[in-house]
Formats: sequence, C-alpha cells, structure tokens
Amino acid sequence: MAPLSKLLMVLFWSTESVRLVNGSGLCSGRVEVKSDQLWVSVCEADFDQQDAEVVCRESGCGAPSALQGALYGEVEAPVWTKEFQCEGSESRLLDCVTSDSARDTCSPGKAVGLTCSEPDDVRLVEGGRRCAGRLEMNHQGEWRPLVHLSSLWSLKSAAVVCRQLDCGSAVSTEWISGSTKQPVWVFNSQCAGSESALRECGAVRIGNTDSDSKEVICSESVRLVNGSGLCSGRVEVKSDQLWASVCEADFDRQDAEVVCRESGCGAPSALQGALYGEVEAPVWTKEFQCEGSESRLLDCVTSDSARDTCSPGKAVGLTCSEPDDVRLVEGGSRCAGRLEMNHQGEWRPLVYKSSDLLLQANISHYSSMSGSEGHQQGLQVFLGYSFTITCSIQPQYPGGSFHLTFTGTNRTHTQSQTAVNHSANFLFPAADHAHQGNYSCVYHIYVFSHNFSSESEPLSLTVSASPLTALIIRVVVVLTVLLVSNTALYLYFKTTRGRKPGHKNPIYENIELVSLSTTNEAGRRGERGPGHRVGSPRCSSPTSRWTVLLSQSNIQR
Repeated sequence: MAPLSKLLMVLFWSTESVRLVNGSGLCSGRVEVKSDQLWVSVCEADFDQQDAEVVCRESGCGAPSALQGALYGEVEAPVWTKEFQCEGSESRLLDCVTSDSARDTCSPGKAVGLTCSEPDDVRLVEGGRRCAGRLEMNHQGEWRPLVHLSSLWSLKSAAVVCRQLDCGSAVSTEWISGSTKQPVWVFNSQCAGSESALRECGAVRIGNTDSDSKEVICSESVRLVNGSGLCSGRVEVKSDQLWASVCEADFDRQDAEVVCRESGCGAPSALQGALYGEVEAPVWTKEFQCEGSESRLLDCVTSDSARDTCSPGKAVGLTCSEPDDVRLVEGGSRCAGRLEMNHQGEWRPLVYKSSDLLLQANISHYSSMSGSEGHQQGLQVFLGYSFTITCSIQPQYPGGSFHLTFTGTNRTHTQSQTAVNHSANFLFPAADHAHQGNYSCVYHIYVFSHNFSSESEPLSLTVSASPLTALIIRVVVVLTVLLVSNTALYLYFKTTRGRKPGHKNPIYENIELVSLSTTNEAGRRGERGPGHRVGSPRCSSPTSRWTVLLSQSNIQR
C-alpha cells in the first residue's frame, strides 16, 4: 500500500514544474520549482499573490489562503534565480513571464510557504477570469460542464457557486445555448442560497452530450454579507485574498451605486453604518472615489486612508433595491434596445405571444340527457342523445371566429363557426362512439394588423350506453332467469306428486313399434283368452295404422 499511496501523492501535488513539500496536506508546503532537473527553493521576494494563484491551480487545489515566508521550513539550496511575474490566470507556473533576479540565496525565514484551500469541485471556465464563465463540476474524478434541467436554477444557486469559489456575490447567471458537445453532469436540485457548497443543494448524475450549460458571473472583488438577501449586507472588499470590511468614512453614495451594480442589484436604497453588523478585521485601507458609472468597484480611483480600524457603528451597511426584471440591450443606450426579462434569476429575450393580448377562451357543454350544462374538464354523454359544446370568450374585440378541434384515437377534426356575441354553439344530434375524445376551442381574431388566437383548456368526452337501455336489459335478464327457474320447479313437482313411499320410479322406456289391424281385429285379439299367443302383426286392411305403444318396466329403487 505504501508505494501506491506515495505515487498518488506525487501525481496530485507534484507537476513537472512545481511542487509543495513539507506541508500538512496535498495543498500546502514550501514552494519548489524544477530547474535543470533539480528542485530549487523560491524566495519570498520573487513570488507574489498572482504567482500563488497559478501554483494552487496547477496543483489541483483551490485558491491561496496563506502566503508566508518559512511557513513550511527554511530555504534549501539551490535557489531559484528568476522572479515570477504571473497575471494569475495562467494554467502553469512556467507559462508566466519571468525576469532575472539578482539574488542567488535567500535570507532566513524568506523561503516561500504556501497554503492553498482544498480543491473545489466546481469551477468557471472560458470567462476570461477565475470568477466568471461556464460552470463545470468535478464528479467521480472528471471535470464536465454542469447543466440544470429544471426551472429551479436561479441566482441563489449561482450565489452558492460564487461563495464556494470565494468570488464574492453572484451578479448574473444565464444559459449558454449549444455550448458543449461533450458529456455533462446534470444537477437538478434547488439551492436556498445559504449553502456553502453546491453539492449541499442536491445530487449529481450523468447527462447526455449536446446540452446547454450555465454561465455564472461573480463580482469577485466585493460582496454583501449578513444581509436579508442577495442585495443587502455589510460591504466587504477582497484584498490580498482576504475579505476586508469598509469604513463608512471611506464610502459614499457613488461608491454604493457601483457596488449595487456589480452585485447585479438595483439602485441603492439605504446606506448606513453598522446596519448589518459591526466591522470585522481586517479593514480596507483605501478610500474609494467612484464616479458612479463604473462596472466594478476596483475600477474606481482610490486614495490611501489614514485609518486601519473603524469606530463602532461605522462599518458600511448597504441595501440595494431588488434588481429590475426588464432591460434594453444592444441599443447604444440604457433606454433603447432589445427587450429582455429577468425571470427566475435568468436574463432572456422577451418574446411577445398572441395569447398575451387575449383572455383565455372558455369551453362548456350541455347534454339533453341530463338537461344541465357544465364547465368541468370531463363530460359523459349517452349513445343516441344529443349534446352541445359551447365556445366563448370574454368581450374584448368585436367579431372573430371559433374553431372546435376534436382529437380522437385515430383522427383529428376541426369545425368552425363565426363568433356571435363572443360565443359559438356546436350541436351533435346523436352521440356516437366516434365522438369520444378530447375537444378544445380556439378563438381567432384579426386586430392591429395581426392575427391573434387564444385556446381553451381541453374537454374530455366519454360516450357510454343509455341508463334506460341498461335498465331494460337488466329487467329482461331477471325475468328470463325467473321463468326458467319456475319451469324447472313445475316439472319436478309434477313428476313426483302423489307418489307413494317405496314406489318404483321408471328409469327407462322400451319403444315397441307394432302394426294394428283394423279396429275389429283389435277387438278380436282382445277377446282371446289369457295366454293366447299373438302372432306376427298383419296388414290385412288399407285402413290399418301405426301406433307407438309404450311399455314400462319398473325396477325397485
């Protein structure tokens, strides 16, 4: 296990150009740079905050949290002989510009010790700076664009991202249409805005390619804390990777306008000391001199301030109005351009639909069987009975027409009528199973040189048998059952009535076909004595007839 653990550590914090040694974890230690296949120490005078940002990024860690000489041990020979001049956005330390340094040794306590925050699992890329761009998440060891498939994503969710990245307040968040053709992570939960990390809001799962991702823009340099919402709080400014409080004497109305704008909020509505808590160290040591039109607070001119502390009750508390929900863009001025609306924390072009001009159409029904009408979404009619569907709309404009659209199992059909008194009646004389399906009314009208329409809620119609027919069928069935039962009982009692106990029941019958002669011969046969044997029957007369004689043989039960 030891060799594997060592290998994993080297891969994480040691790159081909820089490493952190003797630290308490993977993201802290004394900075060493590789030069001529040797690892050399770096002097504090040749290394600043922007250089630290690049090292932390290259090491796979978060933002720098501490930069101090000899924090993780004294310098070891050899010593790096150049001075780094990074801008802070480079991916690798060796991509930074360097200049020769006059020193070849470091004084005691001057070896660069760096502590980076733990690696973030979210980042903003392709935005030109660390705190703006397309949102990506590291999940299962892989960075992918993060997409959100529901309407629950808002500026509050973006605020969590900005807080996690230590980038101040969320300014805006928008969809980037067709921005990625690679696999994505899908995030489908809602943030309250107070979470410290995005994962606290919900779960992440694998998504498909070719999805629209999210762009997040953070203020980066200023934030409002301890407020009642995203647009209020105590003003803090980022200085040397630390958030510093601002004193009331160094901040005025013009400065407040810039902060509110940078935070994505409306105009300032309240500016008061200690409105959202007392000052916390450290304290911002400059005085802002904004004109009020700047986009970012750090774009404003500043002058040194004599104070390094604030008196009680003097920490700047700022309340901005809620952000406007409409704006005009790309028009050359604030009061001209394409109309956009902010809805659920997202700016999008506003499209005017025809249904916005009209009230919604109504649909109702009348059935001759029930003799009543209604507006419920479900309608039951009976076979053979008439029914009427009525389309209507509240009076707004004269004229217009109604289209009744029917959608059945295998067909779609539309009927049209001119609107009379803002309504139209569609009569169906006899309900049939073919009428079963969904109906909707669409009102059409031409006004203001444009065609407009308004559609009703759908009406579901079911066709069933008449209750009278069903009653008749039930009565016939009952009568038939009673008739059969009574007949069976009658036959049973007829065959058993008057029978003595022990009487033998017939179980079979022999059918004997005999030929009888004339009536006279039958009489003579009857006169013969007992025991006289009857010969074969004769047919001596044309008037003879055939008769079936039944002889019964009984057996004892």
